[in-house]
Amino acid sequence: MTSKQMKVSDLHPQVQKQVARMPTISLRSPLSRMLMKSVMAIAFRSQADANVRRHTVKLEHVSVRVYEPVSEHAGAGMLFIHGGGYVMGQARMNDPDCNRIVRELGMSVVSVDYRLAPKHPYPAPLDDCYKAWLWFLDNAELMGVDPSRIVVAGQSAGGGLAAALCQRILDEGAPQPAAQLLYYPMIDDRTATRGDLTPVRHIAWNNENNFFGWSAYLGHPPDDGSEIPRWAVPSRRPDLSNLPPAWIGVGDKDLFYGENLDYAERLSKDGVESELEIVEDVPHGFDALAPEADISRDFREASFDFLRRRLGIDS
Repeated sequence: MTSKQMKVSDLHPQVQKQVARMPTISLRSPLSRMLMKSVMAIAFRSQADANVRRHTVKLEHVSVRVYEPVSEHAGAGMLFIHGGGYVMGQARMNDPDCNRIVRELGMSVVSVDYRLAPKHPYPAPLDDCYKAWLWFLDNAELMGVDPSRIVVAGQSAGGGLAAALCQRILDEGAPQPAAQLLYYPMIDDRTATRGDLTPVRHIAWNNENNFFGWSAYLGHPPDDGSEIPRWAVPSRRPDLSNLPPAWIGVGDKDLFYGENLDYAERLSKDGVESELEIVEDVPHGFDALAPEADISRDFREASFDFLRRRLGIDS
């Protein structure tokens, strides 16, 4: 990708209208972050579904939003982690996604309301996700879920936390997820230091905000030479062997496109079963911006097909 201002006309026709309405907001100031949180609250309102039973469970420092099928249950589950650049977001903003997973796949979903940077930098968000994982394992059978058929999934920063969680679970010796679904994951702080990417001004999530997000999460700028703690940055792990099978999906106009391709290739090289879904001419989070577009439906269906095959769920 050349270093130029990205334009709406560069994108797939099915997302151009939605992208054109998006404000461009820098996250460096508290006021701008507050504004962005307000925009997200309006765009991603809580949604009920007659086919889904939903309740919230409060744990220490974290709460989880639990979604369960009203009728037929596939006996499988998903720990879902929301996005927001490590500095924004709430579990409820993914109600449509979690409802759809329950409705179409018959799975139970536990969505994590983890603490956010900069107030709560690493390791607090990952600690919260790990605590939610252990809670899900402890309560799986009561929910009609086979603990060996639980996957971990996340979008953007949530995808980064999902990848980091799988690494931590492996190293801690806890029961492994059946698979990991990483939707355009934020997994490499080194992208934020690439001067060639910053002028592109990627749509939905640019490298200026990426630098702020990583700085807030790590507690220091990613380029200041500080030691990076284990599990903080998934792509910095030298050996990816023995991790759960992975599905990674990303658009080729996404800031994270390069780091996602690299992670998928390294997983395969290290012997991890992995699938990579690339969508042409779409930016970061395109499926949330245009959820009813055919390209978004196809993107979701690719991940659902992966789940059906990994978990033995009937179509």
